Amino acid sequence: MSFEMTKGLFKYDFTDQHAILGIPLDAEFNDIRKRYMKIARRLHSDTCSFESQADKDWANQFLSKVVNPAYNKFSKESDRKEYSLLLAAIGKRVAKEQAKMQIESEAAKQLATAKDWEEAYKTAVSKLALKQYESVKETQEAINQISELNMVYLLRKERVGVGVTPPPPPPKKDPPLVVDPKTTKQDPVTPPPPPPKREDSPAEPYCRRAQGFMNSKSYAKAILELKEGVKRDPKHSPTHALLAMCYLEQNQATMAKLEMNKALASNPEEPTALEVKKKLEQASAKGKKGDEKPGFFASLFGGKKK
Repeated sequence: MSFEMTKGLFKYDFTDQHAILGIPLDAEFNDIRKRYMKIARRLHSDTCSFESQADKDWANQFLSKVVNPAYNKFSKESDRKEYSLLLAAIGKRVAKEQAKMQIESEAAKQLATAKDWEEAYKTAVSKLALKQYESVKETQEAINQISELNMVYLLRKERVGVGVTPPPPPPKKDPPLVVDPKTTKQDPVTPPPPPPKREDSPAEPYCRRAQGFMNSKSYAKAILELKEGVKRDPKHSPTHALLAMCYLEQNQATMAKLEMNKALASNPEEPTALEVKKKLEQASAKGKKGDEKPGFFASLFGGKKK
């Protein structure tokens, strides 16, 4: 049985859990739980109302392999936070690559030009969710269409600046030198004190243990250590860089890029992060297709975002 979804956010090496459950991206957990229970009753072998045995078998498999993992992603607070960070990164990527983006569903095209787009988005998702699990044929197509709606929603959200971090304030200028009008000589300037000696980061023991796990290719254990290290020192660039390398080794390119950017933000010369960046760029170059035609958004929004 093939459960592959290929449209909307699924194109970005991302599993759109919201689309699978048929809920908007800003849904509260209580609403997510209610929606999951409704789908579970529809697909479970004891309560499934599909007519043929083949359809019932499909429903049971889809519940266990697709729907349950999607709901589990929202069950723990830590998983929800990680998924939210990943979704934010995907939103920025969608905005960056909008010129070559293509959409197929009429609902997503209408959302792209809707005036009251936030309300139009929720209405369109609700409409598709009503019939999402009515039949085997409609399920995956509805998921693809909802994911296209999510893609357009993230793009429009980025373009109006929702959630954009304000620029940092300009650096303070040094106070002007005091000039004695009688002598026109400048007062002596006291040199600034030397910077304090950097103490060892509390994250370093976690990095050392993680490196040992990485040497034996136990990347899942290494990630657990590094996440604990990040809690101790959120701006420790080597910890984020090692996390990026672990995610890269597990073929989680989006998470690798997210952690790489955090490392480089703290230290632009972080060697492990630069190595991850080089590998990601090489993988991206191999995966590019030649002679791509401009997509729907190239004409709609006038090309690349400046």
